[in-house]
Amino acid sequence: MAKVHTPIAQKIEEILDFDKRLFFLVIVLIFICIRYLTNTLILEAIPDSQRLDAQGDLIFFHIFNTLNYVWTPFALLWKCTVIAFLFWSIGLAVGYKVRYKPLWQFALVAEAVFIIPELIRFLVFLSPSPSTTYLQIQNFEPLSALWLLGADQVDLRYHYTLSHLNTFEVLYMAAWVLGFHTLSKRSIRESSVVVLLAYGFPLLLWLGFYIAAYR
Repeated sequence: MAKVHTPIAQKIEEILDFDKRLFFLVIVLIFICIRYLTNTLILEAIPDSQRLDAQGDLIFFHIFNTLNYVWTPFALLWKCTVIAFLFWSIGLAVGYKVRYKPLWQFALVAEAVFIIPELIRFLVFLSPSPSTTYLQIQNFEPLSALWLLGADQVDLRYHYTLSHLNTFEVLYMAAWVLGFHTLSKRSIRESSVVVLLAYGFPLLLWLGFYIAAYR
């Protein structure tokens, strides 16, 4: 099928016309800020946390969180690199040649979708009730299969998988359909097939592997 350049693709190109390096810094700071504030809520929900913190019993909690903050930009770079490579290679395999750099840049922009669930978690527990536990905050995955079933009702081995079966993964794939449509000048239908092959199926395979390998 011939390449098409639709009005929606033109609009998306206009929206994406900004400095991606600055965007990377902004999105990293947003992720770190939200995670720091959420971890503060988790800490406050731990019974007698002030005494435990003063005694040094929560040192591993602080070390883990600090490492998570430091790792955030590298995790984002790594994810965008892998996702862009999947789209580049699958697109090439089906005959839709797209340059790698624009794919990587779009992967970075699309990652903004995952700010939403972290922000929701923070806002939901911004004023927690006295009965709220730190595990409730930690395991809260909004609009996911785990959220619908209840984390306390599901075996621990399925938490990771069910938390990733969520509305935001669907939104992420929808964003990629539009993104690939824009970058490749292919139809929405053709772009949807590439998204399923490059992201949908690999995600399901990974989640299935995680369950099988969990110990």
